Amino acid sequence: MNAYEEYLQALTRRHFLAGCGVGLGSMALGSLIGGNLLAKDRENLNPMAARQPYFAPKAKNVIYLHMAGSPSQLELFDYKPVLKKHDAQACPKEFLDGKRFAFIHPDANPVMMGPLFDFQQHGQAGTWISELLPNIAAVADELCVIRAMFTTQFNHSPAQLLLHTGDPRFGSPSMGSWVTYGLGSENENLPGFVVLVSGGKTPSAGKSVWGSGYLPSVYQGTQCRSTGDPILYLSNPQGLDRASRRRQLDALRDLNEMQHRSMGDPETISRISQYELTFRMQTTAAEVMDISRETKATLEMYGARPGVKSTADSQSVGDKPLAAADDPAFANNCLLARRLVESGVRFVQLYDWGWDHHGASQPEDIKTHLPVKTRQIDRPVAALIGDLKQRGLLDETLIVWGGEFGRTPMRENRGGKYGSFVGRDHHPFAFTMWMAGGGIQGGLDFGSTDEIGYYPTENPMSVRDLQATILHLLGLNPHKFGVLRSGLNSRLIGPTDEGKVRKEIIA
Repeated sequence: MNAYEEYLQALTRRHFLAGCGVGLGSMALGSLIGGNLLAKDRENLNPMAARQPYFAPKAKNVIYLHMAGSPSQLELFDYKPVLKKHDAQACPKEFLDGKRFAFIHPDANPVMMGPLFDFQQHGQAGTWISELLPNIAAVADELCVIRAMFTTQFNHSPAQLLLHTGDPRFGSPSMGSWVTYGLGSENENLPGFVVLVSGGKTPSAGKSVWGSGYLPSVYQGTQCRSTGDPILYLSNPQGLDRASRRRQLDALRDLNEMQHRSMGDPETISRISQYELTFRMQTTAAEVMDISRETKATLEMYGARPGVKSTADSQSVGDKPLAAADDPAFANNCLLARRLVESGVRFVQLYDWGWDHHGASQPEDIKTHLPVKTRQIDRPVAALIGDLKQRGLLDETLIVWGGEFGRTPMRENRGGKYGSFVGRDHHPFAFTMWMAGGGIQGGLDFGSTDEIGYYPTENPMSVRDLQATILHLLGLNPHKFGVLRSGLNSRLIGPTDEGKVRKEIIA
């Protein structure tokens, strides 16, 4: 069966009834198109070739900074002085009855917990930002702070999947996969979608949050490392030189193209593309991923340290141990992200683990560990914004920052009891994200929550709205952009039209 026959087999009565008036003409045209696709020569069989968007985009690239575990908006961006007045008071029943929490025990009378750190206003809009983020506060006029985000999921894995793939269950393509599927890449020697991980662990939902789902595998994220070979197994095996490798790949390509002409399987094209990309990357990727090529001033601006190996448990430069707050992994990744988009990579995803502050143990103590995490990200994030701006790249690069949900105004009482550490439970009803560059209005506070930060009160923004707005900024129509699957037009924003482009935040 070839590709066009597979397409015909996928058609349902729904398609026939919708288009029966022009059915025969459409089938004839489709047959011509299908034949042409299979007859293309090898130069045109590049699934990552740059493609034109639906309309003129505001942004060309995305750098998405995901704080895995979800930072507390009440300690960072959503200033609630009234909540401070209610500190240690019993939580009103209206905020507990009929609600589901991951760990809070509603029957044990959880208490309210005021913000643990001070806030000040910054920038022309007077944006409230925590004392924990002084460098990000200094670039407040570049930020659109979205304070009334909400989601439908209150556990990490489904919330991360919904945010990044549009479905709380496994199996759907990630946002980066959708974007590269729609737009391709502007650098044929690098992946179109690159993933960088820090904090010592991958997100709770695992690598599915950068998987390609039901799209061809060529569109999945490529995880790169900041030390050693940027990609595992990129180097040739011992004893195999580059010329021999080229001859080997030429033979594989010829065999795969014969297979594709016979069977029409799109994964065959993915396989050809990935082999060829890997060969080209052997020289290009090593150069782009080498942050030691940056000036001393640039490294200092980010707080980056080339060649430093870092894990969640131990960090060192030579024989000198580093304090956890001095862990440079995230800073290195921010600098890498700038180098990647500068080189034409379409979508760069940074996942930083360690933001799940329940208060169940010392690493989850919001009072002592949140300052550690904010110190790791504050300087490099501000540097990323400033660096992109001074290079003329911020206008075309969309930066997104946030977690998968927020944290409760109540203190977590796991098992109905309080321990010696302090934390907040998962809160899907209201949380904060921010965006910058790429056509976003800077210096804007969008949306608000009630006096304790429990519910949105103005301009609530859903995960679907966020996805639709990101696609729109890239020149993709979120309601039309999709693929035919099981008789439906499957899309990042899901099967309904509830996701809206929030034009209020677009410059």
